[in-house]
Amino acid sequence: METLPMDGVVVADFSRVLAGPYATMLLADLGATVIKVERPGGGDDTRSWGPPWTNHSSAYFESVNRGKRSITLDLADPEDQEAARRLIRRADVLVENFKPGSLARYGLDYDRAREINPRLVYTSISGFGSKEGAHLPGYDFVVQAVGGLMSITGDADGPPMKVGVALVDVLTGKDAALGIMAALRYRDLTGRGQHVEVNLLSSLLASLANQMSNLLTTGIAPQRMGNRHPSIAPYETLRCEDAFLAVAIGNDAQFRKLTDALGLVVLADDPRFATNAQRVANRDELVRQLENVLGARTAADWQQRLQHLGIACGQVNDMSRAVHYAESLGLRPMVDPGGGAAMQVRMPIDFSGHDSAEVTPPPLLGADTKEVLSWLDDPDQQLSPIVSRRSSS
Repeated sequence: METLPMDGVVVADFSRVLAGPYATMLLADLGATVIKVERPGGGDDTRSWGPPWTNHSSAYFESVNRGKRSITLDLADPEDQEAARRLIRRADVLVENFKPGSLARYGLDYDRAREINPRLVYTSISGFGSKEGAHLPGYDFVVQAVGGLMSITGDADGPPMKVGVALVDVLTGKDAALGIMAALRYRDLTGRGQHVEVNLLSSLLASLANQMSNLLTTGIAPQRMGNRHPSIAPYETLRCEDAFLAVAIGNDAQFRKLTDALGLVVLADDPRFATNAQRVANRDELVRQLENVLGARTAADWQQRLQHLGIACGQVNDMSRAVHYAESLGLRPMVDPGGGAAMQVRMPIDFSGHDSAEVTPPPLLGADTKEVLSWLDDPDQQLSPIVSRRSSS
Protein backbone atom coordinates (compact mmCIF):
# COMPACT_ATOMS: atom_id res chain seq x y z
CA MET A 1 0.00 0.00 0.00
CA GLU A 2 1.27 3.44 -0.92
CA THR A 3 2.65 5.57 1.90
CA LEU A 4 0.99 8.96 2.36
CA PRO A 5 2.49 12.00 4.17
CA MET A 6 0.10 11.81 7.13
CA ASP A 7 -0.15 8.03 7.44
CA GLY A 8 -0.36 6.97 11.08
CA VAL A 9 -1.39 10.43 12.32
CA VAL A 10 -4.60 10.33 14.37
CA VAL A 11 -6.62 13.56 14.46
CA ALA A 12 -9.30 14.12 17.10
CA ASP A 13 -11.57 16.64 15.37
CA PHE A 14 -13.73 18.53 17.88
CA SER A 15 -14.41 21.32 15.38
CA ARG A 16 -17.52 22.18 13.44
CA VAL A 17 -18.87 24.43 10.68
CA LEU A 18 -16.07 25.38 8.22
CA ALA A 19 -12.55 26.48 9.24
CA GLY A 20 -11.80 23.51 11.52
CA PRO A 21 -13.48 20.83 9.39
CA TYR A 22 -11.73 22.21 6.30
CA ALA A 23 -8.35 21.90 8.03
CA THR A 24 -9.02 18.33 9.18
CA MET A 25 -10.33 17.34 5.74
CA LEU A 26 -7.02 18.46 4.25
CA LEU A 27 -5.23 16.22 6.76
CA ALA A 28 -7.54 13.33 5.83
CA ASP A 29 -6.78 13.91 2.15
CA LEU A 30 -3.10 13.52 3.06
CA GLY A 31 -3.70 10.20 4.78
CA ALA A 32 -4.48 11.08 8.41
CA THR A 33 -7.08 9.15 10.39
CA VAL A 34 -9.61 11.84 11.34
CA ILE A 35 -12.18 11.08 14.04
CA LYS A 36 -14.89 13.72 14.05
CA VAL A 37 -16.51 14.21 17.46
CA GLU A 38 -20.12 15.43 17.19
CA ARG A 39 -22.93 16.13 19.61
CA PRO A 40 -25.61 13.44 19.77
CA GLY A 41 -28.85 14.13 17.94
CA GLY A 42 -27.84 16.93 15.58
CA GLY A 43 -24.11 16.70 15.09
CA ASP A 44 -22.20 19.43 13.29
CA ASP A 45 -24.47 22.45 12.74
CA THR A 46 -23.83 22.34 9.00
CA ARG A 47 -25.60 18.99 8.69
CA SER A 48 -28.81 21.06 8.81
CA TRP A 49 -27.58 23.98 6.68
CA GLY A 50 -29.59 23.49 3.52
CA PRO A 51 -30.81 23.55 0.87
CA PRO A 52 -29.24 22.15 -1.16
CA TRP A 53 -29.39 18.65 0.29
CA THR A 54 -27.48 15.53 -0.69
CA ASN A 55 -28.69 11.96 -0.36
CA HIS A 56 -27.42 11.84 3.22
CA SER A 57 -26.88 15.36 4.53
CA SER A 58 -26.38 18.93 3.33
CA ALA A 59 -24.08 20.00 0.52
CA TYR A 60 -22.43 22.37 3.00
CA PHE A 61 -21.55 19.61 5.48
CA GLU A 62 -20.29 17.25 2.80
CA SER A 63 -18.04 19.92 1.28
CA VAL A 64 -15.60 19.76 4.23
CA ASN A 65 -16.07 16.40 5.94
CA ARG A 66 -15.05 13.65 3.54
CA GLY A 67 -12.64 10.96 4.61
CA LYS A 68 -13.54 11.14 8.32
CA ARG A 69 -15.07 8.90 10.94
CA SER A 70 -17.94 10.28 13.04
CA ILE A 71 -18.55 9.53 16.70
CA THR A 72 -21.09 11.14 18.99
CA LEU A 73 -20.14 12.28 22.49
CA ASP A 74 -22.05 14.45 24.92
CA LEU A 75 -19.23 16.48 26.44
CA ALA A 76 -21.40 17.36 29.43
CA ASP A 77 -21.70 13.68 30.31
CA PRO A 78 -18.91 12.37 32.58
CA GLU A 79 -18.67 9.01 30.77
CA ASP A 80 -18.40 10.72 27.39
CA GLN A 81 -15.84 13.15 28.81
CA GLU A 82 -13.75 10.16 29.80
CA ALA A 83 -14.11 8.72 26.30
CA ALA A 84 -12.91 12.06 24.93
CA ARG A 85 -9.87 11.91 27.20
CA ARG A 86 -9.10 8.39 25.98
CA LEU A 87 -9.24 9.73 22.43
CA ILE A 88 -6.84 12.52 23.38
CA ARG A 89 -4.47 9.92 24.79
CA ARG A 90 -4.42 8.08 21.43
CA ALA A 91 -4.37 11.16 19.20
CA ASP A 92 -1.47 13.02 17.62
CA VAL A 93 -3.52 16.12 16.86
CA LEU A 94 -6.61 17.70 18.40
CA VAL A 95 -8.52 20.42 16.54
CA GLU A 96 -11.22 22.52 18.25
CA ASN A 97 -13.02 25.77 17.54
CA PHE A 98 -15.07 26.26 20.68
CA LYS A 99 -15.17 29.75 22.17
CA PRO A 100 -11.81 30.18 23.96
CA GLY A 101 -11.93 28.67 27.44
CA SER A 102 -15.14 26.70 26.87
CA LEU A 103 -13.54 23.26 26.90
CA ALA A 104 -12.02 23.84 30.34
CA ARG A 105 -15.33 23.08 32.02
CA TYR A 106 -15.23 19.61 30.50
CA GLY A 107 -11.61 18.98 31.41
CA LEU A 108 -10.63 19.06 27.72
CA ASP A 109 -8.64 22.31 27.57
CA TYR A 110 -4.99 22.42 26.48
CA ASP A 111 -3.50 22.33 29.98
CA ARG A 112 -5.45 19.16 30.82
CA ALA A 113 -4.87 17.63 27.40
CA ARG A 114 -1.09 17.99 27.56
CA GLU A 115 -1.08 16.27 30.95
CA ILE A 116 -2.86 13.36 29.30
CA ASN A 117 -0.67 13.38 26.20
CA PRO A 118 2.51 15.56 26.22
CA ARG A 119 3.11 14.79 22.53
CA LEU A 120 -0.28 16.15 21.46
CA VAL A 121 -0.51 18.98 18.93
CA TYR A 122 -3.53 20.84 20.33
CA THR A 123 -4.98 23.24 17.75
CA SER A 124 -7.43 26.00 18.63
CA ILE A 125 -9.29 28.04 16.01
CA SER A 126 -11.15 31.17 17.11
CA GLY A 127 -12.61 34.30 15.64
CA PHE A 128 -10.50 36.88 17.41
CA GLY A 129 -7.89 35.06 19.49
CA SER A 130 -7.76 34.03 23.13
CA LYS A 131 -7.05 37.42 24.72
CA GLU A 132 -9.28 40.50 24.68
CA GLY A 133 -11.29 39.14 21.76
CA ALA A 134 -11.93 35.74 23.32
CA HIS A 135 -15.58 36.53 24.14
CA LEU A 136 -16.46 37.57 20.59
CA PRO A 137 -18.27 35.04 18.37
CA GLY A 138 -16.32 34.39 15.18
CA TYR A 139 -18.33 34.43 11.96
CA ASP A 140 -16.65 34.79 8.59
CA PHE A 141 -19.05 37.52 7.43
CA VAL A 142 -18.34 39.70 10.46
CA VAL A 143 -14.58 39.17 10.14
CA GLN A 144 -14.71 40.21 6.49
CA ALA A 145 -16.30 43.43 7.71
CA VAL A 146 -14.11 44.31 10.70
CA GLY A 147 -10.96 42.94 9.04
CA GLY A 148 -11.08 45.35 6.11
CA LEU A 149 -11.80 42.89 3.30
CA MET A 150 -15.25 44.34 2.59
CA SER A 151 -13.78 47.84 2.42
CA ILE A 152 -11.76 46.88 -0.67
CA THR A 153 -14.40 44.64 -2.27
CA GLY A 154 -17.12 46.01 -4.56
CA ASP A 155 -17.49 48.93 -6.96
CA ALA A 156 -15.99 52.27 -6.01
CA ASP A 157 -19.41 53.94 -5.90
CA GLY A 158 -21.21 50.98 -4.31
CA PRO A 159 -21.54 49.61 -0.79
CA PRO A 160 -18.91 47.39 0.85
CA MET A 161 -19.33 43.77 -0.27
CA LYS A 162 -18.38 40.40 1.13
CA VAL A 163 -16.57 37.87 -1.03
CA GLY A 164 -18.90 35.28 -2.55
CA VAL A 165 -17.68 32.42 -0.33
CA ALA A 166 -16.60 32.20 3.33
CA LEU A 167 -13.05 32.88 2.23
CA VAL A 168 -11.71 33.82 5.67
CA ASP A 169 -12.80 30.46 7.08
CA VAL A 170 -11.04 28.68 4.22
CA LEU A 171 -7.84 30.71 4.64
CA THR A 172 -7.86 30.07 8.39
CA GLY A 173 -8.38 26.35 7.80
CA LYS A 174 -5.34 26.29 5.55
CA ASP A 175 -3.34 28.21 8.18
CA ALA A 176 -4.43 25.68 10.79
CA ALA A 177 -3.35 22.74 8.63
CA LEU A 178 0.01 24.41 7.99
CA GLY A 179 0.49 25.09 11.69
CA ILE A 180 -0.38 21.49 12.55
CA MET A 181 2.14 20.07 10.11
CA ALA A 182 4.84 22.45 11.37
CA ALA A 183 4.08 21.45 14.97
CA LEU A 184 4.26 17.76 14.05
CA ARG A 185 7.67 18.37 12.49
CA TYR A 186 8.73 20.19 15.68
CA ARG A 187 7.53 17.19 17.67
CA ASP A 188 9.62 14.92 15.45
CA LEU A 189 12.66 17.03 16.36
CA THR A 190 11.99 17.57 20.07
CA GLY A 191 9.50 14.94 21.17
CA ARG A 192 7.20 17.68 22.47
CA GLY A 193 3.72 18.66 21.40
CA GLN A 194 2.43 22.21 21.69
CA HIS A 195 -0.57 24.50 21.44
CA VAL A 196 -1.20 25.89 17.94
CA GLU A 197 -3.56 28.87 17.81
CA VAL A 198 -5.04 30.51 14.72
CA ASN A 199 -7.85 33.03 14.45
CA LEU A 200 -9.97 34.37 11.62
CA LEU A 201 -8.99 38.01 11.99
CA SER A 202 -5.23 37.36 11.96
CA SER A 203 -5.52 35.00 8.98
CA LEU A 204 -7.47 37.62 7.06
CA LEU A 205 -5.03 40.43 7.86
CA ALA A 206 -2.10 38.24 6.82
CA SER A 207 -3.81 37.44 3.52
CA LEU A 208 -4.32 41.09 2.52
CA ALA A 209 -0.76 40.99 1.15
CA ASN A 210 0.01 43.92 -1.16
CA GLN A 211 -3.08 45.87 -0.09
CA MET A 212 -1.90 45.78 3.52
CA SER A 213 1.59 46.71 2.38
CA ASN A 214 0.13 49.71 0.52
CA LEU A 215 -1.44 50.89 3.78
CA LEU A 216 1.73 50.37 5.79
CA THR A 217 3.80 52.17 3.16
CA THR A 218 1.58 55.22 2.63
CA GLY A 219 -0.61 55.41 5.72
CA ILE A 220 -3.62 55.59 3.40
CA ALA A 221 -6.19 52.79 3.56
CA PRO A 222 -6.94 51.26 0.13
CA GLN A 223 -10.48 51.71 -1.12
CA ARG A 224 -12.90 49.74 -3.31
CA MET A 225 -11.99 49.72 -6.99
CA GLY A 226 -14.28 47.05 -8.37
CA ASN A 227 -12.21 44.73 -10.53
CA ARG A 228 -9.40 47.21 -10.99
CA HIS A 229 -5.92 46.86 -9.52
CA PRO A 230 -4.54 49.80 -7.52
CA SER A 231 -1.05 49.54 -9.03
CA ILE A 232 -1.41 48.01 -12.52
CA ALA A 233 -3.36 48.86 -15.69
CA PRO A 234 -4.97 47.34 -17.59
CA TYR A 235 -5.57 44.69 -14.92
CA GLU A 236 -9.36 44.45 -14.78
CA THR A 237 -12.47 43.23 -16.53
CA LEU A 238 -13.15 44.75 -19.93
CA ARG A 239 -16.49 44.62 -21.73
CA CYS A 240 -16.65 42.62 -24.96
CA GLU A 241 -19.60 42.10 -27.28
CA ASP A 242 -21.42 39.65 -24.99
CA ALA A 243 -19.57 39.40 -21.68
CA PHE A 244 -16.60 40.55 -19.67
CA LEU A 245 -12.98 39.55 -20.26
CA ALA A 246 -10.42 39.68 -17.45
CA VAL A 247 -7.16 41.10 -18.81
CA ALA A 248 -3.94 41.16 -16.79
CA ILE A 249 -1.05 43.18 -18.23
CA GLY A 250 1.98 43.10 -16.00
CA ASN A 251 4.55 45.16 -17.90
CA ASP A 252 5.06 47.52 -20.84
CA ALA A 253 6.11 44.76 -23.26
CA GLN A 254 2.87 42.90 -22.56
CA PHE A 255 0.91 46.10 -23.12
CA ARG A 256 2.52 46.60 -26.50
CA LYS A 257 1.63 43.02 -27.42
CA LEU A 258 -1.98 43.66 -26.40
CA THR A 259 -2.29 46.87 -28.39
CA ASP A 260 -0.76 45.19 -31.42
CA ALA A 261 -3.32 42.37 -31.19
CA LEU A 262 -6.16 44.88 -30.97
CA GLY A 263 -4.87 47.08 -33.79
CA LEU A 264 -4.17 49.87 -31.30
CA VAL A 265 -0.38 49.85 -31.32
CA VAL A 266 -0.42 53.66 -31.34
CA LEU A 267 -1.46 53.50 -27.68
CA ALA A 268 1.85 51.89 -26.71
CA ASP A 269 3.66 55.07 -27.84
CA ASP A 270 1.09 57.50 -26.48
CA PRO A 271 2.69 59.33 -23.52
CA ARG A 272 -0.52 58.80 -21.54
CA PHE A 273 -0.09 55.02 -21.75
CA ALA A 274 3.56 54.26 -22.50
CA THR A 275 4.40 53.16 -18.96
CA ASN A 276 2.42 51.36 -16.31
CA ALA A 277 2.37 54.40 -14.00
CA GLN A 278 0.96 56.52 -16.84
CA ARG A 279 -1.65 53.89 -17.65
CA VAL A 280 -2.77 53.81 -14.01
CA ALA A 281 -3.07 57.61 -14.01
CA ASN A 282 -5.09 57.60 -17.25
CA ARG A 283 -6.98 54.37 -16.74
CA ASP A 284 -10.47 55.60 -17.65
CA GLU A 285 -9.44 56.79 -21.10
CA LEU A 286 -7.37 53.67 -21.67
CA VAL A 287 -10.30 51.42 -20.83
CA ARG A 288 -12.59 53.40 -23.11
CA GLN A 289 -10.28 52.90 -26.08
CA LEU A 290 -9.69 49.21 -25.38
CA GLU A 291 -13.41 48.48 -24.99
CA ASN A 292 -14.21 50.26 -28.25
CA VAL A 293 -12.32 47.47 -30.01
CA LEU A 294 -13.14 44.58 -27.69
CA GLY A 295 -16.84 45.29 -28.10
CA ALA A 296 -16.73 44.05 -31.69
CA ARG A 297 -16.21 40.39 -30.73
CA THR A 298 -17.31 37.93 -28.06
CA ALA A 299 -15.31 37.36 -24.90
CA ALA A 300 -14.66 33.73 -25.92
CA ASP A 301 -13.30 34.84 -29.29
CA TRP A 302 -10.99 37.39 -27.71
CA GLN A 303 -9.84 34.88 -25.10
CA GLN A 304 -8.82 32.43 -27.80
CA ARG A 305 -7.07 35.08 -29.89
CA LEU A 306 -5.21 36.77 -27.03
CA GLN A 307 -4.21 33.61 -25.18
CA HIS A 308 -2.71 32.32 -28.42
CA LEU A 309 -0.42 35.36 -28.30
CA GLY A 310 0.56 34.72 -24.70
CA ILE A 311 -1.57 37.49 -23.23
CA ALA A 312 -3.05 36.70 -19.81
CA CYS A 313 -6.81 36.89 -20.09
CA GLY A 314 -9.98 34.91 -19.59
CA GLN A 315 -13.70 35.41 -19.80
CA VAL A 316 -15.63 35.64 -16.56
CA ASN A 317 -17.09 32.16 -16.07
CA ASP A 318 -19.76 30.91 -13.77
CA MET A 319 -18.66 28.04 -11.52
CA SER A 320 -19.94 25.34 -13.85
CA ARG A 321 -17.97 26.72 -16.78
CA ALA A 322 -14.96 27.15 -14.50
CA VAL A 323 -14.94 23.40 -13.78
CA HIS A 324 -15.20 22.56 -17.47
CA TYR A 325 -12.39 25.00 -18.24
CA ALA A 326 -10.12 23.36 -15.68
CA GLU A 327 -10.89 19.95 -17.18
CA SER A 328 -10.09 21.26 -20.67
CA LEU A 329 -6.62 22.16 -19.41
CA GLY A 330 -5.96 18.61 -18.24
CA LEU A 331 -6.54 19.39 -14.57
CA ARG A 332 -8.56 17.16 -12.26
CA PRO A 333 -10.76 19.53 -10.28
CA MET A 334 -13.32 16.97 -9.10
CA VAL A 335 -13.28 13.62 -7.36
CA ASP A 336 -15.95 11.00 -6.71
CA PRO A 337 -16.00 9.80 -3.07
CA GLY A 338 -18.34 6.94 -3.91
CA GLY A 339 -20.97 5.53 -1.61
CA GLY A 340 -23.72 7.60 -3.23
CA ALA A 341 -22.17 10.88 -2.09
CA ALA A 342 -22.08 13.95 -4.30
CA MET A 343 -18.95 14.81 -6.27
CA GLN A 344 -16.28 16.67 -4.31
CA VAL A 345 -13.67 19.28 -5.14
CA ARG A 346 -10.29 17.57 -5.27
CA MET A 347 -7.45 18.68 -3.02
CA PRO A 348 -5.41 21.01 -5.27
CA ILE A 349 -1.94 19.64 -4.46
CA ASP A 350 -0.11 17.09 -6.59
CA PHE A 351 2.95 15.14 -5.44
CA SER A 352 5.47 13.35 -7.63
CA GLY A 353 5.93 10.52 -5.13
CA HIS A 354 2.34 9.62 -4.32
CA ASP A 355 -1.30 10.40 -4.88
CA SER A 356 -3.64 11.80 -2.27
CA ALA A 357 -5.47 9.41 0.00
CA GLU A 358 -8.39 7.59 -1.56
CA VAL A 359 -11.35 9.88 -1.07
CA THR A 360 -14.17 8.40 0.99
CA PRO A 361 -17.67 9.73 1.67
CA PRO A 362 -18.53 12.13 4.48
CA PRO A 363 -19.77 10.07 7.44
CA LEU A 364 -23.28 9.65 8.72
CA LEU A 365 -23.73 11.04 12.22
CA GLY A 366 -22.23 8.63 14.75
CA ALA A 367 -21.47 6.03 12.09
CA ASP A 368 -18.24 4.97 13.80
CA THR A 369 -19.02 5.48 17.50
CA LYS A 370 -19.10 1.81 18.44
CA GLU A 371 -15.95 0.87 16.55
CA VAL A 372 -13.91 3.87 17.70
CA LEU A 373 -14.86 3.41 21.37
CA SER A 374 -13.86 -0.26 21.09
CA TRP A 375 -10.57 0.79 19.48
CA LEU A 376 -9.90 3.22 22.34
CA ASP A 377 -10.26 0.38 24.82
CA ASP A 378 -7.91 -1.96 22.94
CA PRO A 379 -4.50 -0.61 21.87
CA ASP A 380 -3.98 -3.65 19.65
CA GLN A 381 -7.18 -3.20 17.68
CA GLN A 382 -7.06 -1.66 14.20
CA LEU A 383 -9.74 0.60 12.77
CA SER A 384 -11.36 -0.86 9.67
CA PRO A 385 -11.15 0.95 6.30
CA ILE A 386 -13.92 3.48 5.71
CA VAL A 387 -13.99 3.23 1.92
CA SER A 388 -17.55 3.72 0.69
CA ARG A 389 -19.09 2.75 4.05
CA ARG A 390 -22.48 4.30 4.58
CA SER A 391 -24.16 2.55 7.52
CA SER A 392 -24.47 4.06 11.00
CA SER A 393 -23.61 2.25 14.22
